[in-house]
Amino acid sequence: MASQLAYKSRIASTSALEKIFNAQEMIASSHIAKARKVALDAKPYSDAIFDAVQALVAHTDDVQHPLIQKNEDNPRVAVLALTSDRGMAGAYTSSIIRETENLLNKLDQVGRQAELYVYGRRGISYYKYRNRDIAKTWEGDTDKPGVEIAEDISQTLLDAYMAPAAKGGVSELYIVFTEFVNMVVQKVRVLRMLPLELVHADDAVSAVEAPLPAEGMQEKEATPLYSFEPSANKVLDVVLPKYIQGRIHECLLTAAAAETASRQNAMHTATDNARGLIDDLTRKLNASRQASITQELTEIIGSADALNKEEE
Repeated sequence: MASQLAYKSRIASTSALEKIFNAQEMIASSHIAKARKVALDAKPYSDAIFDAVQALVAHTDDVQHPLIQKNEDNPRVAVLALTSDRGMAGAYTSSIIRETENLLNKLDQVGRQAELYVYGRRGISYYKYRNRDIAKTWEGDTDKPGVEIAEDISQTLLDAYMAPAAKGGVSELYIVFTEFVNMVVQKVRVLRMLPLELVHADDAVSAVEAPLPAEGMQEKEATPLYSFEPSANKVLDVVLPKYIQGRIHECLLTAAAAETASRQNAMHTATDNARGLIDDLTRKLNASRQASITQELTEIIGSADALNKEEE
């Protein structure tokens, strides 16, 4: 059995950790409401601009644009992993890294050459420690990303995608991030951002030609018609980059909300575990103290009996 001094030392250190965990949990709790609202508010914008792009292409014949056409001759692809700057978020970053490694292995098996881009200090440290080549990195404020970082990331990835294969351009873009579902569930997702998979014109107009929906079902809205000035490609040159930036910003925001929720859950569990450990150590300390008192009493009684026997 350990000494009482050792138990007291462990209780003191665990109590200090429990205070840190509890403080981190309260900080995450104060941030999660705003992070969740910002992430949910960003989604309608990216969905609306994607619907607009779908409608533009659905009503345009023979659209020739690099953002919606896949270059099969270029084996190089870009992979962006959205990790965190700070720890104490449970398995948040490790789940992203694990899914990123699975994606890189799958791409390697089909003959693709992955160019890795990493956002977040934890992911950067992981890959640099393992001497993995990284095309570009970003860090800072992963729990509250701003528009500026989204613009920088989207412009870098667009430049890599639009560059020719001879100059190191890529033919596809994948993003690995954590989607915020609710306070308990955060799901790691792999999204192929480029080239865009667009609905064919026949599928787009099927909503107009379809029969009336059954009871309890909502009728799909008819896809609007567009006229283009000066041309469809000129319009797509403006709309599609804005869509990419908006979608990347949405991924950053939902990942930030997921990171905050993961940190709150992890710190809540850590606080409970610390308190349970303190209770267990306290019981052991009391048992050790009781054993020490019992031993001292036994020695005193034994000594008294020995003295009484000598006097007799």
